[in-house]
Amino acid sequence: MYNTILSVKVNTVSYKVPSAYLKREVEIDIYVPEGILGNEKIELLLLNDGQDVAKMDFTTILEEAHLQKRNNRLIVVAIKASTERLMEYGVASVPDFKGRGAKADLYTDFIIKELLPFVKKKIAMPVTGKVAFAGFSLGGLSAFDIAWNNPNVFDVVGVFSGAFWWRKKDLADGYTDADRIMHSLIDHTSTKPEMKFWLMTGTEDEKADRNKNMIIDSIDDTIDIVKALLKKGYKRPENVFYYEKVGGKHDVPTWESAMPAFLNWAFEG
Repeated sequence: MYNTILSVKVNTVSYKVPSAYLKREVEIDIYVPEGILGNEKIELLLLNDGQDVAKMDFTTILEEAHLQKRNNRLIVVAIKASTERLMEYGVASVPDFKGRGAKADLYTDFIIKELLPFVKKKIAMPVTGKVAFAGFSLGGLSAFDIAWNNPNVFDVVGVFSGAFWWRKKDLADGYTDADRIMHSLIDHTSTKPEMKFWLMTGTEDEKADRNKNMIIDSIDDTIDIVKALLKKGYKRPENVFYYEKVGGKHDVPTWESAMPAFLNWAFEG
């Protein structure tokens, strides 16, 4: 007997979501598998920096991700950033040393109170599987922060080349690693014990090396996030997965190449 794996076609629909919190319309693309009957496990992924997702062959990536998932259907919402990106992305209520991220709390409100109800109404089916939030660079930091602070909503967070350097103090003003905002948040707060974290860096993400240890900062900062999570009691690889891509850069082609690995890990089985 042969098992036939049927291909799943994915369609894209674009919307403009009005936001009272952000005082603007937010453009989103929703990637929806065709032929959902309603008896499958419906899962949901939000992606920050949807304008970068639009530069990927994301439809093909998502169609291929479905090949091994007979009874699961993953719906993806790519949220496009605006000119306010540096203000809306970040860590809620803790702007960085330049005041960036000052609207991160409003962006959180948009995601939880406006976007998710909008999306679930459009889907018109209950989300019965995992709900994840992921993003690239500063969008990854934002996704981590929102998922961490809303454990009743999210199950998985994914960060591609995350801006974990986000800090309260400039390097020239007596900075120490204790000034990194997300690391401090993890140390001093908690989220649900079953949360899952997928973190990725590229060996050529950048050239900066604050502490002159011959390891670029993006790798140092991400590994320190992993250490902070392990200190909280999370386990590898059940809860935490770190993917270091040799030759990976801080760009869309690198994140595109890593996306299948994230989807496979985050939505396995």
